[in-house]
Amino acid sequence: MHISSLQKMQVFRDTYLKAYEGKKLRILDLGSTEIGACYKPIFNDPQWEYIGADLQAGPNVDLILQQPYNWREIENGSIDVFISGQVLEHVEYFWVTLLEMSRVLKPDGMACIVVPSSGPEHRYPVDCWRFYRDGAAAMARFVQMEILQASTQWQGSGDPADSSDEWHDTVLICRKPRLSPWRSFKRYFKQRLQHRAMLLGSTVAG
Repeated sequence: MHISSLQKMQVFRDTYLKAYEGKKLRILDLGSTEIGACYKPIFNDPQWEYIGADLQAGPNVDLILQQPYNWREIENGSIDVFISGQVLEHVEYFWVTLLEMSRVLKPDGMACIVVPSSGPEHRYPVDCWRFYRDGAAAMARFVQMEILQASTQWQGSGDPADSSDEWHDTVLICRKPRLSPWRSFKRYFKQRLQHRAMLLGSTVAG
């Protein structure tokens, strides 16, 4: 994981989670396998429960998801903060992943997603997507979440020892809305229908 990705996640923590220091939070990190570095040290408050989730065992993995698009291991509305960095470009049907993110987040729960807008192909095991700020905003709108930030870092760091500049990361920070019980049910029901329909006929397990 490159330096600017860690820096962006640190800024998210300092800006949006400062008020929650010393309070209980459940933080889910999707694609948490440590490759050079990981986000876990950023979320080291003793009251925060950090859960590193991935599809296979590895360093910094606490929870192995048995299916990529149906996280039966995680209950509805049980996560306060969802984070993911340098992952969605490797997810073939990332929009289905977003529906699962929406499902597991609590009302008022926040998400921070860091993805590249450029850079060379790096299959892990596939490399499918690049994202600009408008694409990040569209991801939030697709799952009916409030956009707090959608931006792409086009300026360089100027550090020749850091590979961050070739990726020009895009950051999405969004919040799940708190709705009335009826509107919340309608939102959940609609997204479950979307989830099922999008997996029908696909070659992945639903």
